[in-house]
Amino acid sequence: METHVVSDLAWGRMMTAVEKVRERLRRAVSALETASIPYAVVGGHAVAAWVAEADETAVRNTRDVDILLRRDDLARAEEALGRSGFVHRCVAGIDMFLDGVDAKARDAVHVIFAGERVRSTDAQPAPDVDELKPTHSFRVASLDALVRMKLTSFRDKDRTHLRDMIDVGLVDPSWLDRLPAVLAERLQLLLETPDG
Repeated sequence: METHVVSDLAWGRMMTAVEKVRERLRRAVSALETASIPYAVVGGHAVAAWVAEADETAVRNTRDVDILLRRDDLARAEEALGRSGFVHRCVAGIDMFLDGVDAKARDAVHVIFAGERVRSTDAQPAPDVDELKPTHSFRVASLDALVRMKLTSFRDKDRTHLRDMIDVGLVDPSWLDRLPAVLAERLQLLLETPDG
C-alpha cells in the first residue's frame, strides 16, 4: 500500500484555507449585524452549526458562505458589505459578494433570496430570514428551514449535509409527516440509503 506524507506546507495551506472561509463568514455577518440587516446563515455553515450542537466531531468543513437575505435589503447589504471589502456581482443570475475586487466566485458570499425559488423548478421557495436560531456567533436558519432548503436543492452536497444531520440524530423518520410530499419522498430515500 502506497502512502503519502502531507508536508507541513500543504497542511498549513489547508488550515489557512479553512480559516479564510470562516473569516469571510465572520466579516459578512458582522457587516450585516452592524447595519441591522435581517439575514440568516444557510448552507454548509448552517449545517455545521446544527451538527456541532449534536456532535462536534461530526462537523464538516465547507468552502461556501451562503446568506439568506430579503431582496428588498440587497442595496443596503451591498453598502454594508462594501464597507468590509466585499464587491457585489451577479454571475449567471446568482447574486454574490466577492471577497475583494480580484476574488473568484469561490471566494464569495453567495446570496439566496428569502421567499424566492433559487431555480424555477424548485419544489419550494427559500424560507424567510425570520425562520432562524441565533447562535453565539451568527444567526442561522432554523433546523426546519434548513432541512427544507437542503431537500429542495437536493444536489450531491445537499444530500451529504442531510446525511450528516441524519447521522447525528437531528433528522429522523418523524420528519416525514411534517414535510410536503415531494420533500418527504427525498428524505425517505436518504433514510433508506444512509451510506449513499
